[in-house]
Amino acid sequence: MTRPSWDKYFMSIAELVAGRATCLRREIGAVVIMDRRILTTGYNGVPSGITHCEVTGCLREQLNVPSGERHELCRGLHAEQNAIIQAAYSGVSIKGASIYITHFPCVVCAKMLINAGIKEVVYANYYPDKLSEAMLSEAGMLVRQIDG
Repeated sequence: MTRPSWDKYFMSIAELVAGRATCLRREIGAVVIMDRRILTTGYNGVPSGITHCEVTGCLREQLNVPSGERHELCRGLHAEQNAIIQAAYSGVSIKGASIYITHFPCVVCAKMLINAGIKEVVYANYYPDKLSEAMLSEAGMLVRQIDG
């Protein structure tokens, strides 16, 4: 059996991590890579010790918040946010790393990725966020879409 390309390999790990997501709307996974080594992972869900949306119900659905709007009206964190937090919590530098994400990042996550020093975003599924696209481009971030 031949090894898949590194892109497909790391994206398959992001997809596996997405399986841990507790969000009722989407399962999203992220894996931060440096020199072909996994530094951190993240999936979307509520903070540690907080009751999962599976129990409380989806706040965004209860408030009829459309996708892509009012990100602050959610009990959960995004996969990219959790991957960045995991790095900080563990004392792992992610400056200059690549992140593989199952979906294109929203603008909130894009801003965090820029300030975290991520140099490359690789994603499988497009998520429409023009401001995110513009900010990643202005920051000089390498952004690539690959097949999941």
